Amino acid sequence: MKVKTIAFLLAGLVLYAGLTSITLMFYKDDPDQMNWQDREAFNTKYIYKLDLTKAISRNQVIDYLGGPDITEAKKHQQQVYQVLYYRTHRTKTDGITTKDECTAILFKNQQLIAIGETAVAQFNQLD
Repeated sequence: MKVKTIAFLLAGLVLYAGLTSITLMFYKDDPDQMNWQDREAFNTKYIYKLDLTKAISRNQVIDYLGGPDITEAKKHQQQVYQVLYYRTHRTKTDGITTKDECTAILFKNQQLIAIGETAVAQFNQLD
């Protein structure tokens, strides 16, 4: 009787672990459904994992993070630059998202080229 009970318990644990693993592997977080604290943490975690040595498109970032809180674009020497701002920290509880509450992600012709203060500096240096 004890062996049968232990076998059922182990089978249940294995099933639970398997289903949990599958869910975590294939479930995509939806930033639009998160509260603001979770969304800020989600944005921060994703943004600082971005690798500037890899080809990452603007669409990949938007697909994962959702639409940016603020965006700006410029054309410079036939190149299109776009900076997306995602809120990663709150400075005032006024309900308004400002650039100082965001982390910038800069794209040149739809490809990631800079993150954070470097992105802002590069974007501001353009004519």
